[in-house]
Amino acid sequence: MTALLTILVLVFIAIAIWQMVKIFDLAQAGNSNSQVATDKDNTLNGYLMMGFLAFIYIITIWSMVELGDLPLMSNSASAHGPQVDNLMIISMVLIFIVQTITQFLLHYFAYKYKGEKGKQALFFADNNTLEFIWTIIPVIVLAGLIIYGLFTWSAIMNVNEDDDPLIVELYAQQFNWKARYGGADNTLGKANVRLIDINRANILGVDESDPNAQDDVITTELHLPVGRPVLFKMRSQDVLHSAYMPHFRAQMNCVPGMITQFGFTPTVTTADMRQNPDMIDKVANINKIRAGKSEKLIAKGEEALERYEFDYLLLCNKICGKSHYNMQMKIIVETQEEYDAWMKEQKSFKNSLIN
Repeated sequence: MTALLTILVLVFIAIAIWQMVKIFDLAQAGNSNSQVATDKDNTLNGYLMMGFLAFIYIITIWSMVELGDLPLMSNSASAHGPQVDNLMIISMVLIFIVQTITQFLLHYFAYKYKGEKGKQALFFADNNTLEFIWTIIPVIVLAGLIIYGLFTWSAIMNVNEDDDPLIVELYAQQFNWKARYGGADNTLGKANVRLIDINRANILGVDESDPNAQDDVITTELHLPVGRPVLFKMRSQDVLHSAYMPHFRAQMNCVPGMITQFGFTPTVTTADMRQNPDMIDKVANINKIRAGKSEKLIAKGEEALERYEFDYLLLCNKICGKSHYNMQMKIIVETQEEYDAWMKEQKSFKNSLIN
């Protein structure tokens, strides 16, 4: 009902504006109504273009000083993170330089070559030199970015099996994540969604007859040992999801019916990241906002918000349904000893089944 009323109000406003325009046109019927711009109009527009150019530069400088978080990207927690950050910074710097130059030329030329009575425009049918310059420069810059990006991507995606990476499956379904570890042999058992058996608590469709599956460990929290390469195998039960771990600069689609993969080496434990000065400031700011909201909630007789504590998160970065926003799983990066102690507390797949 609210949507219908909103549409009706917008329709009535549009009709009112249309009628006002008609009345204005009728009132101007006796006056000169030439559509040709005069020198005064062109001069005014020229000055307005220069004014808008100044506004663009002022708001850009202000945004960088007041709102910017230079050097744009920071606090990466994976071995390849600095490479991704560097690629992003180079791209942003190039975009900023090109934007600054082209916007100046666009607005300055609109002012300098504004229409004036008696002035004739000079036309070039073609200019091979100019066309070569504005073609070859973008080609060189884009080719450099693409080649650099391909080398970076290849270095990230080529996980060396000789480094004994930890094999972990990320299983996506609306609207939660599950992690499956390969157990003592670090080998995942076979799995298929057709083998899901809720009655036996086989929630991921792991093949119960596969010897490699017996020591698999299924969890709702992702634990990773710091400094050890991790190779993720990703599956989706229902729709397209995307495993996104922002602090690790990692993202890969989870596609129904196929297995995708992504690998990285975590370099900063959760405990160490919590002590990072930038993270301490961010957490303090979040808790300040939460404290203000909690006061209003308490005044209404509702419960206050809990204090925020930083954790790495695995998020879904594809709109997968109505609860997409809340599809996340905590990631804990810890020492190898802490990881081993946690793993000993987990149930193996064969011991988690219901007979």
